[in-house]
Amino acid sequence: MTTDDVLDGPMAWRRLAIALAVAVIGNVGMWSIVVLMPAIQTEFGADRAAATLPYTVLMIGFGLGNLVIGWLVDRYGLARALICSALCVGVGFVVSALSSGMALLVVAQGLVGFGTAATFGPLIADVSLWFLRRRGIAVSVAACGNYLSGAVWPVLLTGPMGALDWRESSLVLAVVVVALIVPLSVLLRGRVPETSLRRADAASSSRALLTGLSPRALIWLLGCAGIGCCVAMSMPQVHIVALCVDLGFGAVVGGQMLSLMLAGGVVSRLVSGLLADRLGGVRTLLLGSVLQCLALFLYLPAGGLVSLYTVSLVFGLAQGGIVPSYALVVREFLPAREAGQRVGFVMMLTIMGMALGGWMSGWIYDMTGDYQLAFVNGLVWNMLNIAIVVAIFWSARPGRPAQVAA
Repeated sequence: MTTDDVLDGPMAWRRLAIALAVAVIGNVGMWSIVVLMPAIQTEFGADRAAATLPYTVLMIGFGLGNLVIGWLVDRYGLARALICSALCVGVGFVVSALSSGMALLVVAQGLVGFGTAATFGPLIADVSLWFLRRRGIAVSVAACGNYLSGAVWPVLLTGPMGALDWRESSLVLAVVVVALIVPLSVLLRGRVPETSLRRADAASSSRALLTGLSPRALIWLLGCAGIGCCVAMSMPQVHIVALCVDLGFGAVVGGQMLSLMLAGGVVSRLVSGLLADRLGGVRTLLLGSVLQCLALFLYLPAGGLVSLYTVSLVFGLAQGGIVPSYALVVREFLPAREAGQRVGFVMMLTIMGMALGGWMSGWIYDMTGDYQLAFVNGLVWNMLNIAIVVAIFWSARPGRPAQVAA
């Protein structure tokens, strides 16, 4: 089998289809807690900031999992990591269902988050190894699994599974994740041939030589930018259901808005992937960061049912392509053999931004009684993100990462 048969070939596209299915199933751990948060708050009598802690710890576990599991995938392959992670998620959901207090629930959600990470950064990094000319769209499709999961599961949890309480829902999710991901993971055995890796590394090395950034500097700049963009991103994604409950619209409407937002994010990720294959990851990242800032601003005057539905869709369409762009920038400038740990590190910091932003928004709500200043806080962090991405864009400007010759 030649290099051309592997990179961008039929095998690569088959793996991408399987990876997408795994991501849609596996990322349920990230979104279920957002939908179940109001019920958990009511049962345990917690304030908004305390009720957000399970999500915050889940995201911390999710972030650490991206780093640790990404490192393991570089060494032992994707299939083994996915199987172990699915079992980890299953145990976490079972412990959540059996928890008698907030402390145990928080720990269990951290376990869920750690296992869920395998179906995000490490999965995206593995997909990126199998593509060169169409890497942008391939990575974006893999990343869409996270948002498709967010578009599907909130509707299922508030609709067909709405008759179940949050504990019963957790038990059902434990069974679903293990029963579906384990057999799919077996289909993702195998690695990219060495000749294909060398070809991809030659392209990234030529780009890296044209910039003045060291690998360490680039990774840290990307990580700091990721924190800023995701603190901003977390405000609508984490608190839209709670906001709708506060406004009297109910959790079902909030779940629908979250699903609409994430469905818009799927469209945004696909369009961004197509753009990245032409413009390169850095330009696409800058465009997404600016659009997210503009969309987040629209939440400030929104307060009615129609306006919130509309702005939620606009927000999803604006920001969906940001996170995959970080992975693309890493792959455009750094060696393929380090893809898992490098992408995992940047994804870890973006997820830490989500965790920090989710908690900060809840704390600001408790201090002020509404979410207006929480949206303003998100805008400030988003502007920091834009400033960093502009600096990366300027340093990478001598390079031309738009297209790679076949």
